[in-house]
Amino acid sequence: MKTSNVKAFGTIAADADLKEMSIERREVTAKDIEIEILYCGVCHSDLHTARNDWGGSVYPVVPGHEIVGRVTKVGNEVTKLKVGDLAGVGCLVDSCRECNSCDHDLEQYCLNGFTGTYNGHDKHLGGHTFGGYSQKVVVDEHFVLKIPTNLNLAAVAPLLCAGITTWSPLRHWKVGKGSKVAVVGLGGLGHMAIKLAKGLGADVTLFSRSEGKVKDGKELGADNVVISTDAEQMKSVLGKFDLIIDTVPYAHDVNPYVATLAISGTLVLVGYLGDLDPMLNTVPMIMGRRAVAASVIGGIAETQEMLDFCGEHNIVSEIEIINMQDINTAYERMLKSDVRYRFVIDMDSLKK
Repeated sequence: MKTSNVKAFGTIAADADLKEMSIERREVTAKDIEIEILYCGVCHSDLHTARNDWGGSVYPVVPGHEIVGRVTKVGNEVTKLKVGDLAGVGCLVDSCRECNSCDHDLEQYCLNGFTGTYNGHDKHLGGHTFGGYSQKVVVDEHFVLKIPTNLNLAAVAPLLCAGITTWSPLRHWKVGKGSKVAVVGLGGLGHMAIKLAKGLGADVTLFSRSEGKVKDGKELGADNVVISTDAEQMKSVLGKFDLIIDTVPYAHDVNPYVATLAISGTLVLVGYLGDLDPMLNTVPMIMGRRAVAASVIGGIAETQEMLDFCGEHNIVSEIEIINMQDINTAYERMLKSDVRYRFVIDMDSLKK
């Protein structure tokens, strides 16, 4: 298969900084779309994979799965987009497309394992996939998304992970007008959960440990902000919420939030991977048919639905644009929650 060399930014080891490198991209096949990457969002998953926090990282790692750009080439069987169109690529670039999950547009739950945009098995070239911290990407048209032309392109990028990660549970649990939704944590995921839930017509509450987030939460659309360390404020919302989206990316106690669920309510974990600590107290769950669940990203059809919804309602992420060369500093700032609320890389800086 023909390939071309592409400039990228990645790391060769868990304890090494990201730096400029060269990677190979395949030339377009019949069903492929080549995209010049204009902007790429920075996700906590990028950092975790670069530093092998979850284990299993294969080096070199080139992160990035919040990709927006412009179509530069298409294969001769492509019908979805044409050269010059805006396009996006999220967390998935392939799946088996044959299992029950794939048949139901749930590629993120592919029973044979989806192919991640980075650090997944590259079925075409062998080895592993490389992400959006690069000049271009080549992806099968099924996994390429159409971008609304009325939105700020840089601010669209985080929708492809942070947006769909919160949109999917909102849709699955049928949030709409009159739903009472709470969001735990105000970061990259949390601020999108507020915007999207509000866009769907829900009454939205933010749970935060910080008084400093009250103003931001309300400006983003939250109807109420509850300080989760204040016993009286927590008591005031017991039994209230139909759905809680928990976006906190580290181990924490979810039991206080479970108690604020309404009968048959659900708390959905979207931010943390690992063991819950302390253990989950099942008494309020049993006594109120309450549930603790989890969710990951969304399928391609659902992601397109989310993008179309955002185009109709003028919803984008709150971002800080950085140059590619500043990514290592951005990672350190991200660990300190020093970003409002998502870094996005201007990929034109990679040309410097």
